[in-house]
Amino acid sequence: MRFNTALLHGNFKCDEKTGATQVPIYQSTSFEQKSPEKLENIFKGSEIGFIYSRINNPTVESFEKRIAFLEGGVGAVACSSGMAAITLAVLNILKSGDEIVSGSGIFGGTHSLFKNLSDYGIVTRYAEDSEVESFEKAVNQNTRLIFVETIGNPRLDVPNIKELAKLAHSKGIPLIVDNTAATPYLIRPLKLGADIVVHSTSKYISGSGNTIGGVIVDGGNFKWDFKKYDTLKEYEKFGVFTYLAKLRKGLFKDIGACLSPFNAYLSSIGLETLGIRMERICENAKELSLYLEKNPKVLKVNYPGLKSSKYFERANEQFDGKFGGILTIRVGTKDAAFKIINSLKFPSNLANIGDVRTLVIHPASTIYATNTCEERQMMGVYDDLLRISVGIEDIEDIKEDFDQALKSL
Repeated sequence: MRFNTALLHGNFKCDEKTGATQVPIYQSTSFEQKSPEKLENIFKGSEIGFIYSRINNPTVESFEKRIAFLEGGVGAVACSSGMAAITLAVLNILKSGDEIVSGSGIFGGTHSLFKNLSDYGIVTRYAEDSEVESFEKAVNQNTRLIFVETIGNPRLDVPNIKELAKLAHSKGIPLIVDNTAATPYLIRPLKLGADIVVHSTSKYISGSGNTIGGVIVDGGNFKWDFKKYDTLKEYEKFGVFTYLAKLRKGLFKDIGACLSPFNAYLSSIGLETLGIRMERICENAKELSLYLEKNPKVLKVNYPGLKSSKYFERANEQFDGKFGGILTIRVGTKDAAFKIINSLKFPSNLANIGDVRTLVIHPASTIYATNTCEERQMMGVYDDLLRISVGIEDIEDIKEDFDQALKSL
């Protein structure tokens, strides 16, 4: 089954009772069972069924199954946001004294989370760059996972997923990959050896800026050492579902960061057009990056699809000739960056990516405002940098808009 067909038919069928072509919204807090014995069995996990929408819900489950199918995982857990997904994905296997090794070009919200985890005795060490050797240097006996983004946001670095998976497994630890910026349209990290994939579904998967959500997908292939990951031991009986069983029955249930049925419904609708949207977005982003690269008022354009990018060859191979929808430009000063934003007519100035509309933001004064200068430099954030999330508009209109905005400098 090819990608766009899988979006519509993978792990999904019309509603058997009514013939509805979209999953019904089961807007219910809880679900009645016919007998106390059945409810007991569902709670024990010996029988399948729905209990309470904080734990599971038919609308949400439908979305989870579709995402798991697309990513090639054994199952998925949908969360209230992308940050909830990342938080639960890592805390599911970590405890005080454990360490994370992370890519340094990660999203500011994730960096903030990892910094806050230090209050709970969990330390994060950052690889100097995206090369495997840098990650290997950061790994020690306390490391319990490696975390990367398929395309760093906003540094736009591209790690070698296959080689990082080999490194992680040689150290007996899992590789967790945030695939938000690339989506399964460009890459399926589990097929390259990654163990767990997370998404902020608020971005490209939903696609229209109308819902917040996140999802965790487990590949089911990691061989857990229950001495190293002793909190998973009691879930060993679930086999390939060990990680998901602990997640569903533990932190996910207890913290309550669940996806609402309505948001799952909106995300399911958005998911169906992911392929055609990403095709157009990738084409537009590459064309805009080439266009801006020729403008003398733009000091630097950063986009993995440009041959000037140090990640071009790796991205070209890993993403099969597509390069995502995000690019950044540097224009000399913060004032110049602000002037461009104020002069643009079409792009929306807001803190999101992955919309059908083109979006623009000055990261240093917004998402990364509380970071130190050293941290911002590590993440590729500069005072004169603009991040552009390219949409599906007619590219000539977007090029002309940036052209007139740059002329205002």
